[in-house]
Amino acid sequence: MVRVKSRYLLCEVNVSDRSRLLLLDDRAVAATVKAAVARIHGDYGAALCSIRFSVKYLNAHTGIVFLRFPKKCYRLLWSALPFITCIETRGQKISCFLNCLHVGGTMRTCQKFLIRYNTQQLHRMLPKCKNEEEKQQVQKAILNCSLTGKNKEAFEEESESEEDEEE
Repeated sequence: MVRVKSRYLLCEVNVSDRSRLLLLDDRAVAATVKAAVARIHGDYGAALCSIRFSVKYLNAHTGIVFLRFPKKCYRLLWSALPFITCIETRGQKISCFLNCLHVGGTMRTCQKFLIRYNTQQLHRMLPKCKNEEEKQQVQKAILNCSLTGKNKEAFEEESESEEDEEE
């Protein structure tokens, strides 16, 4: 038996008003992407994208979307993403654009990239913090992304002992 190969696109939905992200659902994103491919690449693109295309994951709070599609047509889909200017869902049009962050062969590689990407974003936020409390929250979020198990527990004990010394 032959394994069917797929590609996964990790995309970020960028909107001007973050509260509008909560209106998104996976069917609306899938329909918008299929329509964009059909508009740009015609019947050929629409036919290729109708086979095994799906939205595997959508986080409406962060705007992260995993798109799965056959390996042979990922460039067609990728080239149509810049032409998406709005997503229509629940009777409302959300003006947005999709930013492709990563193309991977498995969901696992996309998840690993997403963890690295989120960690980089948190490191960029750190210098912009206004007070010490915000800095500590960002540092804790960075560690939650990168530490697991015993290392995480050891760091939490260390930070608690530092707080006791400061008092």
